[in-house]
Amino acid sequence: MTEQIIQIAARLRGLREDIGLSSEDFAKSCQLDPEKYTVYEQGKSDIPISALHSIAKYTNVELSTLLSGDEPHVNAYAVTRKNQGLKLERRKAYSYQALGATFQHRRAEPFIVTVEPKNETPTLNTHSGQEFNLILKGSLKLIIGNKEITLNEGDSIYFDPQTPHGMLALNNESCIFLATIIA
Repeated sequence: MTEQIIQIAARLRGLREDIGLSSEDFAKSCQLDPEKYTVYEQGKSDIPISALHSIAKYTNVELSTLLSGDEPHVNAYAVTRKNQGLKLERRKAYSYQALGATFQHRRAEPFIVTVEPKNETPTLNTHSGQEFNLILKGSLKLIIGNKEITLNEGDSIYFDPQTPHGMLALNNESCIFLATIIA
């Protein structure tokens, strides 16, 4: 696993230990599968944003703090310059750039997401809140439940992410989109 995933795993373990819960109880409190959570906390697997979002919500810790280890420090406004967002390289097929990481008490988590082309079935994830995606470049197949929706540059979708969802870049090209998770 990447060094970044190992560091996130250590932060999760420290947070859980500070709260004083077993990994199984912590996972259940965060509405996560206990076996998967244990693997995440050990740094042996990629940790989906959906899982980190659930942990952040349960613990009242900023998602960016889980990702970077740094506390947000501004409360009037936060400017993120082009290509300067908190980068999270998670899987070969996905990369995230957090756009509001320095803003305290966010009610939304905006990201620039890049999905690389691949020829496999996407992993379906769920998380709380609501999600808005705006395609900036390329085309994306978004699977929500049993529906497949093709989105092209300029298209957007607002959906309930508690429904299992996943995505694939189309036309053998990367797809870049703005994703906003709203609490």
